[in-house]
Amino acid sequence: MSRTAFVCFLLPLLSAAVLLLGLAGCAGFSSGGTSDPSATLLGKFQHVVIIFQENRTPDNLFHDPVLIARGADIASNGVNSSGEIVPLSPIPLGINYDLDHLHSGFIFMYDAGKMDGADQVPVIYCADMPTCPPPNAPFKYVQASDVQPYFQLAEQYVFGDRMFQTNQGPSFPAHQFILSGTSAPTATSNLFAAENPLIGTADAPAGCAAPPSATVQLIDPSGNESQTMYPCFEHPTLADELDAATLSWRYYAPTAGSIWTAPNAIQHLCGPNAMPPNATSCEGSDWLKNVILYTTQNPAPILTDIVNSQLAAVSWVMPAGQNSDHAGSPGNTGGPSWVASIVNAIGSSQYWSNTAIIITWDDWGGWYDHVPPPQVIADGKSWGSGYVYGFRVPLIVVSPYAKPGYISHFNHDFGSILNFVEQNFGLGSLGYADAHADNLADCFSFSQTPLQFRTIQAPLDANYFLNDHRQPMSPDNE
Repeated sequence: MSRTAFVCFLLPLLSAAVLLLGLAGCAGFSSGGTSDPSATLLGKFQHVVIIFQENRTPDNLFHDPVLIARGADIASNGVNSSGEIVPLSPIPLGINYDLDHLHSGFIFMYDAGKMDGADQVPVIYCADMPTCPPPNAPFKYVQASDVQPYFQLAEQYVFGDRMFQTNQGPSFPAHQFILSGTSAPTATSNLFAAENPLIGTADAPAGCAAPPSATVQLIDPSGNESQTMYPCFEHPTLADELDAATLSWRYYAPTAGSIWTAPNAIQHLCGPNAMPPNATSCEGSDWLKNVILYTTQNPAPILTDIVNSQLAAVSWVMPAGQNSDHAGSPGNTGGPSWVASIVNAIGSSQYWSNTAIIITWDDWGGWYDHVPPPQVIADGKSWGSGYVYGFRVPLIVVSPYAKPGYISHFNHDFGSILNFVEQNFGLGSLGYADAHADNLADCFSFSQTPLQFRTIQAPLDANYFLNDHRQPMSPDNE
């Protein structure tokens, strides 16, 4: 069956499943304020670039006095499980420890909506024992000197202070949501993949080419994680909608087998070289054509494609470990410059006038954030203890039509990005998070005079990344 036929076959089943099960589409539902769902987005942009950074919250990454003065909801203090006020203190972006950000870590910090359990979140890695971690390890914000490119982007364009990670857990399910609006194993499942896969060894691939013994935990509507399965799924994705509309897409990733390379866990996108769980690589036509891996010869293919006038209609862009904002990598502060280099390349090219750039972070990373995620209400039911919204992550929207200096207080989630893409290109709905999320319309004003691009100042420029011939690594391997 062709991919187009696959989508057309499954979408009616999916719609029925959403109506019957309720849960399949509820993960992206925005309770509270949303932007105008009737706003016309069709055909506004020829290109959408989705940059997906790593593991930060607004309270941790955007302690920016300019944004705060404009009304961005950024806290300077937190509350711990003893009810004590804990001042947030500065740290480098390349901090030497990492915090738990599994679903169990979410439950600790969320504490039934009180948001007072960050001190219960474990430190899972320290690079410099016994000098780390410091006291109150989750109650930190990144020092301004390390993130000025982010501050400039957020101050100049749109900053969202109500962007919620759709899932309550780590990177693997988050990356499934940004590709598909779900981490469900199949189109009709009422379960979600909840954690990173257990794959046996650090260098083993994830997804449909994972070792036969690999498993990923599933979560049910009650929040129970007692079930597991092999981490290879089969359901429609936004990439299939683009294929069916003959629109180009590319997924840029540092390595083929990582948990940040979402297509490797979708069987028809991967095209495994043997029937899972016995495959060892992805070799399908979509994979070979559209999944672009970083190499020592071409370490920044998104920059190369922009320069060569080969930008796809939709691009997902993941950082290599060298340029990730993932904690636990002392001295690693290249992420803000890497993001700025992509924005600058688009801004100085023919693509600026017709491109929307959406920058967000895949999960909370264990860092303190003071805003409780809203409850998801779908079909009259609350799934609050299941797998609803996770914590806030930052959002920056860059475009000639982005409202300058605007703080978006509307509820957004990863489904909002998919909904925006679908509405812009006139696609159908997958029926997952995209079906219930807003469309980011409040971030744009198409009646304004298009903004002239101004270069984002950064310590490292595009030439640095184009000539960085180190071996590409997954986002948390450095």
